[in-house]
Amino acid sequence: MKLTILAIGRLPRSPETELVKTYVERATNAGRALGLGPVEVIEVEAKKPGKAAEADVLRPHLADAHVIACDEHGQARPSRAFADEIAALRDRGVRRLVFVIGGADGLDPALLAKANGKLAFGPQTWPHAMARAMLAEQVYRAVTILAGSPYHRD
Repeated sequence: MKLTILAIGRLPRSPETELVKTYVERATNAGRALGLGPVEVIEVEAKKPGKAAEADVLRPHLADAHVIACDEHGQARPSRAFADEIAALRDRGVRRLVFVIGGADGLDPALLAKANGKLAFGPQTWPHAMARAMLAEQVYRAVTILAGSPYHRD
């Protein structure tokens, strides 16, 4: 199952960008044997401001995918539950799993309504660069949990 982090905006070179790159590479390498990956990051930019314009540039990347929207009103999941959800989707035959991170004002309501699930990173507000890094790390952590690596919370 291919895993994609789809985000509005292009991040400049930064420590967070390097973290995302590192975790994506690690998740791709560790996930191969599990039928997970590659993991990719797609950054898109809207030509006009607003959620609707952002949704327009996100939609082409969502075709034939199971979509999990990153949204403050979503459900926060423990890492093991997150890993189990990814495994269950893979085992059901889902070929593409896309995590969507919207712009500064969040995701368009119509796009949110069509998402298969919503994921929150807790009640705090996080900068987009940090949200991407946290998501990439959790994808990597999920892969390592599914690979049977020791997990300190067990």
